[in-house]
Amino acid sequence: MREVEFRKLVVEEFLSLIKDPRIERSRRHPLQTIVVLSLLAVISGADDFVAIERYGKAKQAWLSTFLDLSGGVPSHDTIGRVFALLDTTALAEAFRRWTLAMAVSSREKLIAIDGKALRHSFKHAGDHAFVHMVSAWSASNGVVLGQVKTDDKSNEIDAIPKLLDLIDVKGTLVTIDAAGTQTAIADKIVSKGGDYMLAVKGNQPTLHESIMEHFAQHGVGYCSLDFFETTDEAHGRHEHRQVWVSQQLDAIQSAERWSKLSSLVHIRATRTTSTGGQSTEDRYYICSRRISAKDAMAAVRSHWGIENSLHWVLDVAFREDDCRVRAGNAAANLSAVRQLALGLLKQRTETKVGIKNRRCVAAWDHNFLLRVVGLNA
Repeated sequence: MREVEFRKLVVEEFLSLIKDPRIERSRRHPLQTIVVLSLLAVISGADDFVAIERYGKAKQAWLSTFLDLSGGVPSHDTIGRVFALLDTTALAEAFRRWTLAMAVSSREKLIAIDGKALRHSFKHAGDHAFVHMVSAWSASNGVVLGQVKTDDKSNEIDAIPKLLDLIDVKGTLVTIDAAGTQTAIADKIVSKGGDYMLAVKGNQPTLHESIMEHFAQHGVGYCSLDFFETTDEAHGRHEHRQVWVSQQLDAIQSAERWSKLSSLVHIRATRTTSTGGQSTEDRYYICSRRISAKDAMAAVRSHWGIENSLHWVLDVAFREDDCRVRAGNAAANLSAVRQLALGLLKQRTETKVGIKNRRCVAAWDHNFLLRVVGLNA
């Protein structure tokens, strides 16, 4: 691989979006060297700045063939300082473009938006001010389309509109949990040419009670409504899901406040364990499409994918919740590196192992690592 080929891919096309926050006389290591080294190290198993430095030293001879290491391998302190100073929006946008360039082409159909706390991103014991990341997840491509940092889960209401500014939702269905069920967020999605499916809970009490009463008035079975059901057996548990959809909005209080509101959705999940225990949970949603019960169920299950395919994998395969990085923007930016690494690793389906083991393969096999970042070795 020639250095010019690598620079064209990562520097000209992606990393040119990121401004170096350091004063020029203190730049011993080029910004692209620090960012790319960090990404390659994280893909290959590094989980913090110390591990990134150790990876760089172990692979210095090989990395020098395409990275500028004339100033040596940057120390973990240097890497940490740079990540603390980097603009999170610019880095996320550069990584978003990189991810989509590598993703298998598939038209976006559903975008799930959800938040995740970085559980050890606090400064002192007893400090509960976690860094909270709100991410947009492409269900069809399995990649993160964008993310916004907030220091408090309650600020998701402010973060989601900012996230929507970063991504293209035209023609897609955007799913959000109850924290994002706000009229302003619905308005923004519709104004950008998208549709929404929003969970309704107690934070919208009038709407919630009105929808529950609406479905209750149809009686058991809701025979007049569109209906779909599924049954799953997994982990010693039987789960029966029933879905009803209504387009009868006349009796719904404040329905006119929600842009393009077209459908009401009720999902009832009944779980039976191997020991005979049983529980039932009812969930309610509003949707700006005239959606069928079958499609509503598919949308909700796809939304759950952000938990199973993104948050859970980041915790298990990347040990995200164990990372104590906090200074400045470092936690958010290192989270963006993990999400890019995950998105790139997901594209390498020729290796039939999980993400954790794909990271091992990347550490062992330089050719595989280069294919992960979009270069043929």
